Amino acid sequence: MIGRLLPRDTLRRRIALTIVAAMVASLTLNALFVQVAGIWAQPPIERTGLLEQIASTTRVIEAAPASLRAQLASAASNPMLDVAWHAQRDQFNLPAGGAQLTADSAPVLRRLLGADREIDVFNPSDWPDNSTEARYVALVRMDDGSWLSFTPPERSWGLNLPARLAVVITLGLIATLLVAWIATRQLANPIQRFAGAARRFGGDLNAPPIHLEGPHEIRQAIIAFNTMQAQIQHFIGERTHMLASISHDLRAPLTRMRLRSEFMEDLDHQRKLIRDIEEMQSMINAALAFFREDTHLEQSTAFDLSELLQTIIDDFRDQDIAIDFSGPAHLVYIGRPLGIKRVIVNLLENAVKYGQHPRTALSVDQESVYIEVSDEGPGIPDAALQRVFDPFFRLETSRNRDTGGVGLGLSAARAIVREQGGELTLSNRKGLVARVELPRSA
Repeated sequence: MIGRLLPRDTLRRRIALTIVAAMVASLTLNALFVQVAGIWAQPPIERTGLLEQIASTTRVIEAAPASLRAQLASAASNPMLDVAWHAQRDQFNLPAGGAQLTADSAPVLRRLLGADREIDVFNPSDWPDNSTEARYVALVRMDDGSWLSFTPPERSWGLNLPARLAVVITLGLIATLLVAWIATRQLANPIQRFAGAARRFGGDLNAPPIHLEGPHEIRQAIIAFNTMQAQIQHFIGERTHMLASISHDLRAPLTRMRLRSEFMEDLDHQRKLIRDIEEMQSMINAALAFFREDTHLEQSTAFDLSELLQTIIDDFRDQDIAIDFSGPAHLVYIGRPLGIKRVIVNLLENAVKYGQHPRTALSVDQESVYIEVSDEGPGIPDAALQRVFDPFFRLETSRNRDTGGVGLGLSAARAIVREQGGELTLSNRKGLVARVELPRSA
């Protein structure tokens, strides 16, 4: 019941919440800044630190004879505080308004000058709007009825209006960008993981289903993708099982044909028939091995790819087959070592059979790992570079039926590489070059 009342987590809802959150964050920061900076830029005079200077200066000038007070006031002036003395209050040309400081608002000044001292203050807000003379002014009445004025000629604290506006705009942008960055990350991360899982399924048909996460629309897309993935896996599994069963069932009639051929009187026809039967038997055995290939069940693990290649080369050298190797001494890679080993062994066997001076090279960049197996043989015609990956395809001019395979080696090799998210390509360069490209993390 509660779940029905709550709104669904949709893209529209997330976008709306992001906009609202950005506005709230921006307004909150600006309100805090205006509250703090308003007092900081134009604080009441009792918060400027001027009252202590006023008290000490007033006591010194008041103790002097009246004839010297104007001179002493001028001498007491400094770049931070302008002091002036006049016999009458209206000689200062101040606006109407101002306020008297009470004992509560200026306890320091009242304590130093006496509780009954008349003190008037003017803040910049007391001047007319846009007045160029707006400033702080403090008036202190002396014992003989004359007045001292204290005015800071230039403000030495806070920010002026353009600077405050720049800060307000900057804080608004920062708040908006921060909220947008957090919101887009929460929205983009499920999409990125969805895209990564889709790419992984393109290279690994046995990849696990995608975890449900994100807003409603993305979750619906993930559900649809997982359903499609399960259907494809089921279809391929059924087809593979059917083909494996057919290949297995063909072995029985081939065996009977082989037995019957032994009773043929025409030896020439008998020899040809037996050769065809053996070839068909080899093709069936290769097909069964291909369908029962267990590399797709292998789990990815971290291993030393360079050491694996050198171990394969050492196995060939034990058979008196020299193979050159170039590449780093060590390279940690996350993938399926059994599948990679079968691919490289197949490519090296082809290089040994159909070429000379086989070589293996290992290289790496930021995105991929590259393994090249090359030879100095006749290579493959350009028109057949892609066809050799077709199951049971053989180059009759360069492959002998007695020494060559049945045409499944390269097909199986490319299937294994693609299951790990990589690609196997062939090219001619002083012979054949087989290039295996694997992602840094298979």
